[in-house]
Formats: sequence, structure tokens, C-alpha cells
Amino acid sequence: MASRFQQFQTKTIQVSRLVTKNGGPYCRELMERAIQVSQSVTKNGGSYYRELMERNKTYIKEPSSVETCQLLAKQLFYTRLASIPRRYEAFWKELDSLKELLKTKEAWNIENASMAALIGVECYAWFFGGEIIGRGFTITGYHV
Repeated sequence: MASRFQQFQTKTIQVSRLVTKNGGPYCRELMERAIQVSQSVTKNGGSYYRELMERNKTYIKEPSSVETCQLLAKQLFYTRLASIPRRYEAFWKELDSLKELLKTKEAWNIENASMAALIGVECYAWFFGGEIIGRGFTITGYHV
């Protein structure tokens, strides 16, 4: 593991020297920070990885092999598939409670109305953002 970090550090230093030769003071600052980061990763990367694995060893399934990963992926798929009916029922319960809220005028106060407006604006913003991305990041129209 350490050799890969050392290779990464060496490449970072080479790139930063190349950038510094062709750039100004901003590039020198960038080079210094890149060297600091690569040295930190080289020094602390292995210990951080070992500590992370030690803290989360209860979640690791032994033996760690391709077959185990495939089995876990299949279990996750079927677990999510089995949760669909519960989520479907929960969706309809939420929709029914929303219908009841819309029927009663007394339940509407400033807080509920502002929350509904905020959610509506957020939905519209996500829709509009998706449209812009779908058009190839143009606001006016599609490139034909």
C-alpha cells in the first residue's frame, strides 16, 4: 500500500513542478499544498485504513471473496424487493393524509402553507434543472 502512496506523491511532485515552471505564484501555492496533501496521505493513509477497518469489522463478511459479494448483492436486491409492498402502503397513507389536510381549511396555517410552497418551488427547481441538463446545459433550447 505504501508504495502506491509513494508513487502518487512522486507523480504529484512532478506535476506540481511542471505547473510551477509554467505558472506564477498561484501555481507555486498550489504545488506546495499538493505536496502537503500527498505527504499526509503517504504518512497517514495506511493507519487510517487499518483504523477504519477495525472500527467497522462487524460489517465485514468473512471470507471476503467474489462469491460472498455476489451473495450479499443478491440479498440486498431481494430485501429491497420485499420492502416494496410496505413502501407502497406508506405512500398511499401519506397521500390520504395529504387529501385530508387539503379538505380541512382549519388545518392550514402559515407554517403548513409556507412548507407546501417551499416544496413546490423545490420540485419546480429540480424539474427545471433536469430540463437544462437534458438540453445539454442550454437555457434557450435543444441543439438540433
